[in-house]
Amino acid sequence: MSKPRLRRRIAPALGLFVLAPFVGELLLGNLAISEFGLALLLAPLYGGGALLIRETARRAGRGWPTMVLLAAAYALVEEGPVDQLLWNDAYAGHDLLHGESYLPAIGMNVELTVTILALHTVWSICVPIAIVEAFVPDRRTEPWLGVPGFIMTALVYLGGVNLVFWGTLAEEDFMASQLQFASIGVVIAALIVLAFRVGRDPRPPLPGPAPSPWAVGAASLIGTSAFWGPANLVTADWYEWVNVAVWCVVAVAGTVLALRWSRMDGWSPVHVFALAAGATLTYAWTAFPVQPETPGSATLDLVGNTVFAAVAVLILIGAGRAVTGHAGGTVALDH
Repeated sequence: MSKPRLRRRIAPALGLFVLAPFVGELLLGNLAISEFGLALLLAPLYGGGALLIRETARRAGRGWPTMVLLAAAYALVEEGPVDQLLWNDAYAGHDLLHGESYLPAIGMNVELTVTILALHTVWSICVPIAIVEAFVPDRRTEPWLGVPGFIMTALVYLGGVNLVFWGTLAEEDFMASQLQFASIGVVIAALIVLAFRVGRDPRPPLPGPAPSPWAVGAASLIGTSAFWGPANLVTADWYEWVNVAVWCVVAVAGTVLALRWSRMDGWSPVHVFALAAGATLTYAWTAFPVQPETPGSATLDLVGNTVFAAVAVLILIGAGRAVTGHAGGTVALDH
């Protein structure tokens, strides 16, 4: 393979590897700008995971239903067996478990679990994939890596998993029970199996034109903001079950609408990008009230959030120009 062609294939893979931890930790506001180096250490876990999910789905000829379910499995892997946040009642010095939605029978908090699923499924994995694919619309459904690159990605991801597991274990000195590991392992396995059973057959088109990309992006921004904004701004215990209800409404409504719209005339990769752009802007504005895991200077935090939001907007502008300049025919979310 010629060097230009190799670079053309590798560039989007590297872009996804970098963008996933940027969105998942920095744009979120979870890490301050002074902790930029920590985001690089998390790149094998976030970037490796996002790239592995994307390449696995595209190599199998699958589309977004498969990637979404694999992303949900990733979310439970990261916060379950890897860093064990889902069960640790003193994670990073905070008790995130024993709120109103805590279920003693399983030792888990419902709000924390659905929040983790939303964070990683939507933002850590699916949003970066959609943005990078928008940059290369002509290679949107193609694998970007050969077999050696795919194997290397898997090894990098496993390295990231081990780094976070052992690092968290040393810092937290916490180990979940065998029953908890086994239970979540069953759920993760079920999600992976389901990921390759959905979306195998094309669905019939629906009558009528799809909404404009601007309307789709606005719906994404409003829906994700309705969930993630109050989740950060309202700290009262009573809001836990309310937030679970909001998550369910947003998740179900968003899934139904996206699947329905994607079967209408005129749905294109621009619409898929619009969904990701709306969710990205939600992270950009909600990062400002978020307190980083390591408290520091409020001024530095403000500067960091502003810089990261500006970078995100520039990335969206570049991706938007690329995908609109290559806008083509209708493509369902199966692909």
